[in-house]
Amino acid sequence: MSKVIVLTGATQGLGRAMTAGFIEAGHTVIGCGRSAEKIAALSNQYGAAHQFSVVDISDNSSVQFWAASAIDRFGAPDLLLNNAAQINENAPLWEVPAEDFDSIIDVNIKGTANTIRHFLPAMLEQQTGVVVNFSSGWGRSTSAEVASYCATKWAVEGLTQALAQELPQGMAAIPLNPGIINTEMLQSCFGSHAAHYPTAEEWAETAVPFLLGLSARDNGKQLTAPG
Repeated sequence: MSKVIVLTGATQGLGRAMTAGFIEAGHTVIGCGRSAEKIAALSNQYGAAHQFSVVDISDNSSVQFWAASAIDRFGAPDLLLNNAAQINENAPLWEVPAEDFDSIIDVNIKGTANTIRHFLPAMLEQQTGVVVNFSSGWGRSTSAEVASYCATKWAVEGLTQALAQELPQGMAAIPLNPGIINTEMLQSCFGSHAAHYPTAEEWAETAVPFLLGLSARDNGKQLTAPG
């Protein structure tokens, strides 16, 4: 059965790989990103059966407009994937500029809350659907020089656990550690060592079926993507 999937951060990395995987599997993707050029490329590639929009998820009013437009056209999503995230350049916490710290908080925590705020009510009306908030290994452990990112992913874990307790039966909220994948974000942290890990496309081969298989029985579980 075809699903309607909302995906933030659809233009690059894991988001771009998931977009391709979901569409190839016959599902409808409603994706967003901040690059107008990359959003236009996705729209041209996949056509009108899907919807790709330029959205800054840290801006509540922009997310509100995006959600209203998407729900009006496609109805409530079956799967809401909060994937978009930022990370700081490697540095001790006291050397991370305040504006960088604020931006990471705004995207990783507030952006996740914004999409939930505006997409979840339509899902609640149908009493079905799964929300997956992308966490990290650094949402369950820590490393030096990525303290701001760790803080946001630990927050995502807590936010998702609380949301899971608020949902009715038949729905789920899940914090997901995607694992270690060779993306631009990982390259910024690991440098050349990132090449030792799977690419986003390789990761998506197992992650997409895994995500499509999530259900109410997984509500509140701290999961890690296979592979």
